[in-house]
Amino acid sequence: ALGMVGPPWPAAAGLVGVALLFAVSFQRAAAEGDTLSITTAIAGLVTYALGVLASQGHVLLAVGSAAVVALLLDLKDELHRGIRQIAPAELDAVLQLGVLTVVVLPLLPDVGYGPYEALNPFRLWVAVLLIAALSLAGHAAIRWRGAHQGLLWAAILGGLASSTAATLALARAARATPALAPAAGSAAVAACGVMFVRMAVVVSALQPQLATSLGALLMLMAVACLAAGAVLWRLKPPVAPAELAPTAKVFDLPTAVGFGVMLGAVALLARAAREHLGEFGLYGVAFASGLTDVDAITISTIGLVRDGTAPVDVAALAIALAVLANMVAKAAMAWFIGGRAVGQRVVAGYAATLAVGGIALAAGLA
Repeated sequence: ALGMVGPPWPAAAGLVGVALLFAVSFQRAAAEGDTLSITTAIAGLVTYALGVLASQGHVLLAVGSAAVVALLLDLKDELHRGIRQIAPAELDAVLQLGVLTVVVLPLLPDVGYGPYEALNPFRLWVAVLLIAALSLAGHAAIRWRGAHQGLLWAAILGGLASSTAATLALARAARATPALAPAAGSAAVAACGVMFVRMAVVVSALQPQLATSLGALLMLMAVACLAAGAVLWRLKPPVAPAELAPTAKVFDLPTAVGFGVMLGAVALLARAAREHLGEFGLYGVAFASGLTDVDAITISTIGLVRDGTAPVDVAALAIALAVLANMVAKAAMAWFIGGRAVGQRVVAGYAATLAVGGIALAAGLA
């Protein structure tokens, strides 16, 4: 791709010669050292290739690549230890997710089908991949940071993408390992707090005139929700290693597909509400959309304000309805999937958050 200066045959002949040299020496090295490592041979071939690259005038690229190769060689022992710690089920999960992402996803059309053209295969599959990826990320975080800290990291990162998906993944973790229920419930509340921060940033960036009213209210609720999550987190009991379930599923595709089906049903319901409810259609769409996601209806409603189609107070009420529906759906998901221990903490955290928001509205602070 970078092109060759002069005929390519000398460089190709040299590469073949170096490869033959390592091929001959590899057998003796393997017999004497009782090892099948080919790190030295690969490093030699890469060194030769970088020398050819530098001779062609790409000196900076060759030097930068050499630095990266040297760093990887220095970290060889650490990388080997990390690879040996990967369980076969975890490697299978990563490979399955890779196939579903790079093979299946590009084949799906990014257009609407069905009634009201509400079913978009590409976007629905993205939601499925998000659920699967968050489940795998949560498992990796637990392996990396331990049971409690891992769930918290999974919740915070998941809340940046979809607090609904994060809540589902946390509820599944609690269902598989009941000892994690208190931590999962607290983490789900924290994920909702991250959602409020994300919404406040989106609202303030897309429609600055809403920043001092709706944006401020969302940030206040974010602080309240994160504070509630922190209090619940401190109250959780410790988890003994014997209580953990090592056989919990790493990659649960049926659950992810089920979420995608539910998302498609809600999308269809939202379009039908907008079609048949007339002037109240926006509120119906907002509530129905909020059952699975708040970002789409938030961005759409802000667009209506920007275009002058909807006044600010109507848009704010629509977004509030979406938030309320989203919190109700996540609380129900946490309770019925994760169990009572998870649901109680989520309901308590959400109730405190809504109370703070209600007081702020009554006092005219937002």
